[in-house]
Amino acid sequence: MLDLLLPQRCLGCSRPGSQLCDWCRTTLPRLRPPLCARCGAPTAWPVARCRECAGRRLAFASARAAVAYEGAARSLATSWKERGLRRLAALAADLVAETVSRPAGSALVFVPPDGDRSRRRGHDPPAQLARELGERWELEVVDALVRARPLARQRGLGLAERRRNVAGAFAPRAGVPPTVVLVDDVYTSGSTAAAAASALRRAGARRVEVVTFARAIRYPQR
Repeated sequence: MLDLLLPQRCLGCSRPGSQLCDWCRTTLPRLRPPLCARCGAPTAWPVARCRECAGRRLAFASARAAVAYEGAARSLATSWKERGLRRLAALAADLVAETVSRPAGSALVFVPPDGDRSRRRGHDPPAQLARELGERWELEVVDALVRARPLARQRGLGLAERRRNVAGAFAPRAGVPPTVVLVDDVYTSGSTAAAAASALRRAGARRVEVVTFARAIRYPQR
């Protein structure tokens, strides 16, 4: 009935029909090799560490995303996070599974929600994405992280401020698997992923790989 009363429009081009039309889906900026082996930034040729992550202490072994956080992909991610369009989780998971190779981890762990913000939104995109990817990759989803303290919004903060904001923000629950795939919706600076991965490592995880739907790109890379 909602589809009849409020016909869906493409989040990329606003054409009626579906939340992401075939044209916008095919033109999404997929992140394919060559990529930085560590943080997953697109590069001119394969490198072990790029300028974005060189010199940084990162607790995760690698980070990969399906699409660049721009254009239709940005509209999709924003609508999913801020407008509560829960069905977009399945679409995001399809795009990730199509683009990112299945990780070697034994379980999926999601970045835990901010309590107040999640209550306002009524849903939790990282947890939704983890559950959808768990079905596609046949991996268990483990609720292994909690927020250790409230966080200020990351939006609008510089790189150093983002790192300080999330330092010590996460704590592990018991039973963290030795190899973990950490799932989040968007990789912006890597600060949240690094802080969450650090908490998992402290709890005994030997290897943490990060997978997100979208990734902010800082041009140019090498």
